Amino acid sequence: MSKEIKDEPIVDVENALGKTELYIEQNKKSLMIIAGAIVALVGGYFAYKYWYVAGEETKAQAEMFKAEQFFEQDSLDKAINGDGIALGFAQIVEEYGITPSGNLAEYYLGISYLKKGQFEDAIEHLQAFDGKDQIVAPVATGAIGDANMELGRTDEAITFYLKAAEQNGNKFTTPIYLKKAALANEEKGNYADAVKLYERIKTEFSETAEGREMEKYIARAKALGNL
Repeated sequence: MSKEIKDEPIVDVENALGKTELYIEQNKKSLMIIAGAIVALVGGYFAYKYWYVAGEETKAQAEMFKAEQFFEQDSLDKAINGDGIALGFAQIVEEYGITPSGNLAEYYLGISYLKKGQFEDAIEHLQAFDGKDQIVAPVATGAIGDANMELGRTDEAITFYLKAAEQNGNKFTTPIYLKKAALANEEKGNYADAVKLYERIKTEFSETAEGREMEKYIARAKALGNL
């Protein structure tokens, strides 16, 4: 049986290169404009990030110092709105939101509103905070849970407590938010779920303050749920 042999296309390398060179020659001006635009965009990005943003961050850090002092003194209105001389967190967010300090101001603003009982405002700013820190990030997430709990949105609170517990898992924040999630489950009458969380704290975090007190919480939840 004979095999059908298909002709393979022959690539004319020299002709192809010639066409490429011709295209470049004919479009040299446009290509130079495009290349220049790319260089300008890249240069602009690095100038923005390492010159403009860095300069704004220096200013933001100076403003944050006084606002943080107000926060530590529990002068929450001044921490939020400033004192007429120093800026508060709200103005720092508005003016320096692109900077790391402006981002941190979102966290402080959210916690300040939480302490003042303005829970929706607290949620708004805590969700706007972009946290990567081992401790601050889960605390911000857990605080959203606290705000939802205060608003009577227990299911949402449990969701955020569990998210906080798993966020950057560690021996400090994880057992705290597992316990809060368990207590919220108890409030909903979900005693079996509460017991599972209490037992996890007892097993995985036995050396922590929360872990050492879990026996009584487990016993209580089991009794309330007839488990």
